[in-house]
Amino acid sequence: MNEQGGAGGGDAGQPEAAEPRDALLAALGDRVRSLRAQRGLTRKAVAQAAGVSERHLANLEYGIGNASILVLQQVAGALQCSLAEMVGDVTTSSPEWLLIRELLEHRSEADLRRVRMAIGELLGTAATDPGRGRRIALIGLRGAGKSTLGRMLADALDLPFIELSREIEKFAGCSVREIHDLYGTNAYRRYERRALEETVQIYGEVVIATPGGIVSDPATFNELLSHCTTVWLQASPEEHMGRVAAQGDLRPMAASREAMEDLRRILDGRAAFYSKADLRVDTGGKSLQAAFELLRNTVQAALA
Repeated sequence: MNEQGGAGGGDAGQPEAAEPRDALLAALGDRVRSLRAQRGLTRKAVAQAAGVSERHLANLEYGIGNASILVLQQVAGALQCSLAEMVGDVTTSSPEWLLIRELLEHRSEADLRRVRMAIGELLGTAATDPGRGRRIALIGLRGAGKSTLGRMLADALDLPFIELSREIEKFAGCSVREIHDLYGTNAYRRYERRALEETVQIYGEVVIATPGGIVSDPATFNELLSHCTTVWLQASPEEHMGRVAAQGDLRPMAASREAMEDLRRILDGRAAFYSKADLRVDTGGKSLQAAFELLRNTVQAALA
């Protein structure tokens, strides 16, 4: 199995043992060999550049070396590619993907947003729904006030109010918690997508309170952005936690310090997605009535 000449010249010999190969490790090894061949590098050259032994690299290439993430990063550096490209994510599946990805690397969020909008127009998936302006979707973490403020806003605008979590439960025939416990997160995301699609089909005008994690699925979030005017209800982690507790749900308070740290991490992780909303309303430090008036005025100005 020694490679001769070209990319393989000067390589070490057979791997340590003919052990059964794990499918994932085998695919990773094939990918490393392919990238090395594309760059015309010997195994010895890559091993030296990566700071690993030729035998270690040979085992990796033959799918019997369960290398650490640090070693994989070193090998990716030696091959002058990203770790994602070496592992083989979807953006490495064709030359066009790679060329597009290279064009987008190191661009600002504003540039990437313009590209996303332009791609939507090119592919016919842009936000051209004429009813988008009259479907108001509230997004944000649990405890942001989406349900309470959403009902008040729907009453003020004389629009129907839909709480998407309840629609998800209708589809599944059980509670959200039972969906997660019995069927898992992937099943929940499918129900969430179906509930949103049906709500958009049925209602040309509506106020929707969305689950906090709706931004976690890119396809569902794209659907939301395309068919609804989105409003991010913002608040501090402490206010989110306090509001949930005030509703009688003390589960997050079981280990308050750890729960608060988790909440901050979730908010940090989702903030970049929430920021894609058309409008933002900061409810922090405001009474319910003051927060509602700010939301109503913001939405009415946008509708006008």
